[in-house]
Amino acid sequence: MTAVVPLCAVQFVDVLGTTLVIAALPTMLADLGAPASAATPVVTVYAVLFGALLVLAARLGDRFGHARVLSVGLAGFGAASLAAAVAPSVGVLVAARGALGAAAALSVPTALRLLTAATEEGPARRRALAAWSATGAAAGASGLVLGGVLTDLAGWRLLFWVNLPLAVLLAVAVRRTAPPTPRERGGPLDLAGAAVLVAAVAAVVGGASLLEDGAHRVAGAGLLLAGLAAATALPAVERRARDPLLPRAAVGHPGLRRGVLASAANTATTSSAVTVATLHLQGSEGLGATATGLALLPFSVCVVGGAALAARVMRSVSARATAAVGLAVIAAGTAALLGAGLGPWVVSAGVAVSGLGIGLSSVAATSLGTAVPSELQGTAAGVLNTAAQLGTALGVAVVLLVVRVSEGTALPLAGAGLGWLAAALLAALAAGLLLRRPARAAVGARSAG
Repeated sequence: MTAVVPLCAVQFVDVLGTTLVIAALPTMLADLGAPASAATPVVTVYAVLFGALLVLAARLGDRFGHARVLSVGLAGFGAASLAAAVAPSVGVLVAARGALGAAAALSVPTALRLLTAATEEGPARRRALAAWSATGAAAGASGLVLGGVLTDLAGWRLLFWVNLPLAVLLAVAVRRTAPPTPRERGGPLDLAGAAVLVAAVAAVVGGASLLEDGAHRVAGAGLLLAGLAAATALPAVERRARDPLLPRAAVGHPGLRRGVLASAANTATTSSAVTVATLHLQGSEGLGATATGLALLPFSVCVVGGAALAARVMRSVSARATAAVGLAVIAAGTAALLGAGLGPWVVSAGVAVSGLGIGLSSVAATSLGTAVPSELQGTAAGVLNTAAQLGTALGVAVVLLVVRVSEGTALPLAGAGLGWLAAALLAALAAGLLLRRPARAAVGARSAG
């Protein structure tokens, strides 16, 4: 279990990078003399490259060794952080943020594969997956708070300087504690499949981010369509590959499919609900960034509690049922926000319930998705993390679009209420889909879901 702590820390640092800069954007852009329009690439380039490269990074780990690829990712993360910390212009900052996203993509799926290799199937692995899920969800939620605090403390460049010692410490810890994993011996890498998958995910994540900006909504829709077209072409490309990027045994595995559904639904619903809550608290309630962060802090606390609870629940209940229950709790917490005139305490309580739900469901989703043969666990880790990134991008984009289009209309629950309703319905739908057992499913397939 000694490897679990540094591996979970890798997850925390890399996921934190997605949201850490948001609170610092005004200061950052003013210091670099950049226009407000530069905020979009500064934020989204990290998520685009992070999400797009996850599966390819996982397969590189299968081929060259997960500990080695993770070490390269941590070294790249440190180097890119240095470039961002001394960036003289917004162009250099955007490039450095892109490199940070690519380095994070190398690190996260390989760290997850090493975590499963470091623990035996059973209670030890459930506890490790609970810690992994809790750190990831807590990192995403706490980025706004930490970004604001560090920027107020010593300026926005501190956000990147702190990564340097962290990258070094984690690299040393991983080198000392990471277990060996078998290396895949196959044909040449499926470069065609990798190119199509990277293009598809990058276009979807980038397009979804642009949908949130009214001035670029048409371009965002075009990118989304291009990404969907590339995704549609991917199966044909993979069928022709000698050693496909996405092995057929992994794509067809029922546990991985359910894990992907739960992972995408978890992030799509909670990320969008918390984003709408942030806008509501700062807009309608007039809270500042720090007060908003404190109001949303119970979400992060409950994520950790839900993850710890999941490890116990799954001793007697299947991972699939646990994921469905978690999504139902997310739906309930989000639905509780639909009343009129919500004050900060009500919003805080509602997102806290949702945090408990994602804590439950994220552990179960990871358990479902990694319950594959050992030779497929690297791929599974990449696919699960890609699903989570796509869920965040699409969920936030669609729900914010619903909020902004409905504002000022006569629709019931217009604005934030309609956004929360959309997130709650999505969580409930995903829970129902998880509980739906295919007619051909084996009756005794409890361990797979």
